[in-house]
Amino acid sequence: MIIFAASRYLLLLLLIPFFFVAEAVLGRLRKNRVRAMGDETLVEALMQERSRSKRWIRCVLYSLAFFFFVIGLARPQIGAKLKEHKIRGAEIVIALDVSNSMRAEDYSPNRLERAKLAISRLADRLKDDRIGLVIFAGTSFVQLPVTADYVSAKMFLNSISTASVPVQGTAIGDAIHTAAKSFSAQSEHSRAIILITDGENHEDDAVAAAKEAAEAGIKVYAIGVGSADGVPIPTDDGLLRDNTGNIVVTRLDEPALMEIASAGGGAYVHAGNEEFGLAPIVDDIRKMEAEEFSSVVFEEYDEQFMYFFAIALFFFVLEMLVGDRRSSRRLFEQNKEEVR
Repeated sequence: MIIFAASRYLLLLLLIPFFFVAEAVLGRLRKNRVRAMGDETLVEALMQERSRSKRWIRCVLYSLAFFFFVIGLARPQIGAKLKEHKIRGAEIVIALDVSNSMRAEDYSPNRLERAKLAISRLADRLKDDRIGLVIFAGTSFVQLPVTADYVSAKMFLNSISTASVPVQGTAIGDAIHTAAKSFSAQSEHSRAIILITDGENHEDDAVAAAKEAAEAGIKVYAIGVGSADGVPIPTDDGLLRDNTGNIVVTRLDEPALMEIASAGGGAYVHAGNEEFGLAPIVDDIRKMEAEEFSSVVFEEYDEQFMYFFAIALFFFVLEMLVGDRRSSRRLFEQNKEEVR
């Protein structure tokens, strides 16, 4: 597989069409100057050594030289070998609530978008830890298996919305079970689940699920999102209402989340608009015994830029040798005849 270490230079290739446009414009200007000198046919007869076709040949050669020179600048590389890469850190699975209550706007712009922003910033801070993502509402599933590829984690994160899980509700216990099963086989000790939810559990026994996770050596942390006073839930058509027409109000259930975190051997944090709470939790997780993870990656690359520079030099030299004049072979042959 070929990669470009400095791919930004490839934008220079967009200049190549302008070389031909410039040559056409210069040719038009030359023609106008010839007309200004007098009779065009007569002036052309006096300038028989000038070759129009060679100007275009030189333009083509220069463009080819420029093309290979830019490819060289972009530093093409070929993966030399696969190498096992070892890192030491923890495995963190974030269980994110995507139920309709996460659309509440007591955070800017709303609970879910604020949580996604916090997770994205966390991914920017991580270095050797592995991260996974579980989303849940009335049911749960693994959105991203544990990985050290933080770019992919942010990509999957961007696609999440309250429509990602079709079954509404808040099954926190099911989310904990799903998260606990998503850790890699390499992980035994440094494992943690971070719940991000408003805590309105309507489906199952989340405390029992947290206890089971703790018994398996997995710490369960909880971040409470929302206000205890309660706020309405916006929808595309206004505010969410129940079957009787009353406006549905969502409230943060802090006691429930504290109990879940306590049962899971972790801690509870109330999310703020400025400090969401992920950073102090991750700092606490890093105090756990770091584990060694291995993955096979392209570790070394062979540089290929010198070959492209050599090709570019060849075309540059060839372009300079072509010149603008017509071949003088006929003139030499005529002089030879006169000598005879």
